[in-house]
Amino acid sequence: MNKYELMFIVKTTMEADAASSLANNYKKVISSLNGNVTNYKDMGQKKLAYEIEHQVNGFYYVFNFEATTDTIKELDRRLRLDENILRHMIIRLDEE
Repeated sequence: MNKYELMFIVKTTMEADAASSLANNYKKVISSLNGNVTNYKDMGQKKLAYEIEHQVNGFYYVFNFEATTDTIKELDRRLRLDENILRHMIIRLDEE
C-alpha cells in the first residue's frame, strides 16, 4: 500500500454539520475499500482563491491515508460524481 493525501472542498450551500458528515462518509469509504486513514484535518470554511460554480467559500478537508491503486481509482470516481464536492485532489506521498 502507498501513502496518499486527499484534499477536497465542499460547497457552502451545505450546513457545516452536513459537510462534516460528508467528510466522515469519505473516511468510511476509504476504510471500506481496504484503505487506512492515518490523519484527518477539518480546516473549516475558507475563502476560495477564485469563484467555482458561483461559490466564493468552501469547507476544506485533508486526509492522509494508505491505499492501493484500485482504492484510489474508486475514491476518485466517487468524488467526481458527488455534486457537493467543488474540487478534490489526490496526491501520492514520497516514501522516506
